Amino acid sequence: MSLLSKVNSQKPSYTELLTPSELALERARKREELLRSTEQELARIQAQVGRKGSRLKSAAEIGMAVGAVINARKVAKHFTVDIRDGHLSFARLTRQIEEEARLDGIYVIRTSVPKDKLSAEDAVGAYKSLAQVERAFRTMKGVDLQIRPIHHWLGGRVRAHVFLCMLAYSVEFHMRQALAPMLFAEHAPEARERKSIVVPAEPSAATIEKRTQRQTADGHALLAWPDLLAHLATLTLNEVALPLQGTATFTLLARPTAIQKKAFTLLDLPLPCVQ
Repeated sequence: MSLLSKVNSQKPSYTELLTPSELALERARKREELLRSTEQELARIQAQVGRKGSRLKSAAEIGMAVGAVINARKVAKHFTVDIRDGHLSFARLTRQIEEEARLDGIYVIRTSVPKDKLSAEDAVGAYKSLAQVERAFRTMKGVDLQIRPIHHWLGGRVRAHVFLCMLAYSVEFHMRQALAPMLFAEHAPEARERKSIVVPAEPSAATIEKRTQRQTADGHALLAWPDLLAHLATLTLNEVALPLQGTATFTLLARPTAIQKKAFTLLDLPLPCVQ
């Protein structure tokens, strides 16, 4: 078992910005706050049970009222509760609370793989890589690919729909990597510095510079991914009809912009042309 600091996401929350000691104090404060508020609610139910003429008398009714309180605050594991008809008593599980407090400020990553095959650092690296899987699911289920809802009834069509979404995500993934110099994303991951596998890697110097200047090395404005796709979508094939020429038409390619030319260069693709 390895005791490791919390793995940060790309957009850290308030607690992820705290040091381990600060996080330990915050966790202890929050736990005590939840325990006290739960005790107050349980004491209220206890008083109601003992009140003469109370409707809260059967063990089932008392149990439902108690469950609503301790489950709402996720502290059921820290209390022992004795419920009988016309009776309710409770107490903190002090030893269990103290054991949990020992891990305040740190995270534990447990693996069944032997240490000689997977070191603590490799275990953290594998855990952190799960963030890529989570981002992939958000991309597929969110506004980008919209894998849900699926309006198919036959199993084969559902599988085909999911397969096409997976292909689309694969295309997007590789496009993002190739077009990273034009985006706010990291485009030189090999140059990033990391003091420890636990802490997030620092952006590379080239990425910091382009984000600060908000432009690429060759002077183009940085774009967000949706904006770049929208710009590339303006490179269209247009059917043109000349006046006084009857019904004859011809196809004309929109003139590529500098950004579009740059994108096709990074993608190692020739610009489309009309034969």
